[in-house]
Amino acid sequence: MPDEIRRPALYVVATPIGNLRDITLRALDVLRSVDLIAAEDTRITARLLSQHAIEKPVLALHQHNEKRAGMRLVAALESGKAAALVSDAGTPALSDPGATLVAAVRLRGFEVIPVPGASALAAAWSVAGLHAPGFVFHGFLPARTSERRGVLERLAGLPYALVFYEAPHRVEETVRDMSAVLGPERPAVIVRELTKLFESIHSCALGELGAWLAADANRVRGEFVIMVDAAKSQAPRQALGESALRVLLDELPPAQAARLAARISGVDRGALYDLVLKWRKDSSS
Repeated sequence: MPDEIRRPALYVVATPIGNLRDITLRALDVLRSVDLIAAEDTRITARLLSQHAIEKPVLALHQHNEKRAGMRLVAALESGKAAALVSDAGTPALSDPGATLVAAVRLRGFEVIPVPGASALAAAWSVAGLHAPGFVFHGFLPARTSERRGVLERLAGLPYALVFYEAPHRVEETVRDMSAVLGPERPAVIVRELTKLFESIHSCALGELGAWLAADANRVRGEFVIMVDAAKSQAPRQALGESALRVLLDELPPAQAARLAARISGVDRGALYDLVLKWRKDSSS
């Protein structure tokens, strides 16, 4: 017997990320039983509902109107209705709209009930085969190169695997930045088009990933999950960077020496340049 829908309440419902059969029986029960469905893109959700002969009012709720649409949904809950929240694919509020709505609904004292199911993050991690003690999920990196590299530099030394989402038009430049900042030797797994017809899973060193993408135009199509293994101890890398820096300073200006030492060792260039300034300050005092 299906669970009885609670009213008022918000159900956060996971939907398929590709294969339309990856929807749970409970999710279908909830979508059939609620009074209102909030959807990231009403056209995509309409196709899913039509597939299962479900007819319900659908409210558009996306990143540009989440607060305004959220007020309408809260008003529906206040009138005693039950509502469901879905995104275009996967689990709402996971690199998708929904967090603002969930917080607002809970603040008003209403129940928020998860209906788990498909998630690109969980599916990708399950086939990664990485042995890190855990992972940090960042989602999408910034679009601008300088901001993206800044985020990667802050994540670089963490003792956990790193998991990112990426879009096809940025995947190649993102992989280049990852290799430059995180280090080309780190094991990586890239997963494309999960559960869809052209699903692919590829593992290699991070520094080899750009060439793998460039070898076939089809490899840069679709939606991506990129996973990078945890950083190893920074001590050997730091020692190599400092040794290279000392040698290079005999022949090159500090900025250039720091840049080359960073390329040799994988240590952050800014950290090496700061080290030069420290050495000079120590030697002059």
